[in-house]
Amino acid sequence: MTIRSLLLPALLFLGACAPAAAPRAEPAARIAHPGLWKLADEDTTIYLFGTIHVLPRDYAWESPTLKDAVARADELVIETVIGRDPQAIAQMLLTMGRATGLPPLSDRVPAEKKAALAELIARSKLPPQLLDGMKTWTAAMMLVASTLTDIGLEPGSGVEEQLKTSFAANQRPISGLEKPEQQLGYLDSLSETDQRVFLASVVEDPEKNRTEFADMLAAWSRGDEQAIARTFDDVENMTPLLRTVLLERRNVLWSAWLAERLEKPGTVLVAVGAGHLAGRDSVQAKLKAQGLKVTRVE
Repeated sequence: MTIRSLLLPALLFLGACAPAAAPRAEPAARIAHPGLWKLADEDTTIYLFGTIHVLPRDYAWESPTLKDAVARADELVIETVIGRDPQAIAQMLLTMGRATGLPPLSDRVPAEKKAALAELIARSKLPPQLLDGMKTWTAAMMLVASTLTDIGLEPGSGVEEQLKTSFAANQRPISGLEKPEQQLGYLDSLSETDQRVFLASVVEDPEKNRTEFADMLAAWSRGDEQAIARTFDDVENMTPLLRTVLLERRNVLWSAWLAERLEKPGTVLVAVGAGHLAGRDSVQAKLKAQGLKVTRVE
């Protein structure tokens, strides 16, 4: 599991609480056209937009079609809404993430990754003793910020943050499908084996991560649903339990929420990670199984 799988719900939380880095400037050579779908009835329109949780600075991703959907929407719904108080967020992580009886973090990765983990910890400037006292998933989360910095990305620079700014500018409501503690709870519920897979995925060569992120960004930018789905369908990149906990179960819950939201008039933009809107277990597939029509508009 590599950088492609790190851009899961955990990164949305991390993006709100990690310290800002200084990424490389990336040119916006063309406007992206990521996937956009519509679920509607007589008096309700719900746009489903697949996001990417971190972006290069100044990346042009709002196509005319998407801008129109954003302008039409009365409200924004994202995966979770997190306060901007870094201390409160850090305390949440520390409260949920402390552990006793686990071996040092260096003993929770394969032998061939021990040296790379030590280098990553040194770059993060996090005290090794702090990480040793954390659950494996929590330590992995705390190290992801350095992984993103290594490839020139800035935590907190993703699509959701930009959408929130746009909706807040004219007092349109913003809400979340999940509470922050619920989202972290998904990671906390993982077996120790799967937590260690998650940790090992953080410890990758920066050049490999940079290449894989560029490929994923390109697929997202052109709205290539099949390419995005392959990222999450590849057993090398996600264990069955990770897939079930982080994708499948949540897609079931979200599709039920969307079906219920159709009963209330209005126009809503629902923006969630693109992996949730691609593949055999996508939110659209769950909605279609309920007899609801989902139309791709871009």
